[in-house]
Amino acid sequence: MVKILITEFINKYSLYKLKKVFKVHYDEELWKYPNKIIKIINDFDCLIVRNKTIVNKNLLHGANKIRLVGRLGVGLDNIDSKFCYSKKIRIQPATGMNADSVAEYVGTCSLSLIKNIFLFHEGTLKDNWPRTSFSSNELKGKNLGVIGYGTIGKKVSEYCSKIGLKILLYDKYLNKFKKKKNFHFTSLPFLLKNSDIISLHVPLNKGTKNLINKNSFIKMEKKPIIINTSRGSIINEKDLIDAYNKNLISGFALDVFENEPIQSKFLKKIKKNMNCILTPHISGVTYQSNLRVSNFIVDKVINFFN
Repeated sequence: MVKILITEFINKYSLYKLKKVFKVHYDEELWKYPNKIIKIINDFDCLIVRNKTIVNKNLLHGANKIRLVGRLGVGLDNIDSKFCYSKKIRIQPATGMNADSVAEYVGTCSLSLIKNIFLFHEGTLKDNWPRTSFSSNELKGKNLGVIGYGTIGKKVSEYCSKIGLKILLYDKYLNKFKKKKNFHFTSLPFLLKNSDIISLHVPLNKGTKNLINKNSFIKMEKKPIIINTSRGSIINEKDLIDAYNKNLISGFALDVFENEPIQSKFLKKIKKNMNCILTPHISGVTYQSNLRVSNFIVDKVINFFN
């Protein structure tokens, strides 16, 4: 019988469906103990992970039976894709299954930050009644710059266009600019210069690490809001804080960080009077998206081995 190893959380209903077909070893805390995984992985045909299990050469070296790695999510930076390919191991991400959740997150942060909701909240809590302390803006008609037009970038663009934003798009893999109603495909410099809000949706690799840095912030003439739901290292965090303190940007929302969990060194730079939102990598994590992601991967695993 096919044996499945799951080292991180999976929806219980999806797990039940998988157990009806295969023999499953499930321990959502096992990712913390890579040596334990190494000791047992050779007994399994399939490995299912989220983003905490580091699926590298060391982990897979003795995994002679593994034929499939299921990723309960989208990003593959915790998986050594080249080594998997060399071992003829297929990698299956849950492409698109959390896109709706991310789109709602980007829309929510855009509204909250452009209206300075959290600054008004803090001031009201302090009994300052800050009704005229900050300016508040409407979202309608503002430019949202979307960097990366993959599955999630497309969903974010479509969702945010429906709540009044004009969409500027940049993707280095688009061979030529395209036309679409209310969407403008453009260059990265143009997007940085003309966006009121910038949202990142690119994978982390050598070409995108520190993509948004000191030089990028200098080009942002409209003092935009920055939203990152992709991977932390795509934005240089030091340069981001410096840009905010120098009034080059008007706010930021970070759901991902260079180091996760977030480190105290970075948190010390965040002041209560900053127009910002920090969340623990949950933009794509809702009850509904977890169910979709889990069901998608389970169905792919069942189809692969049958």
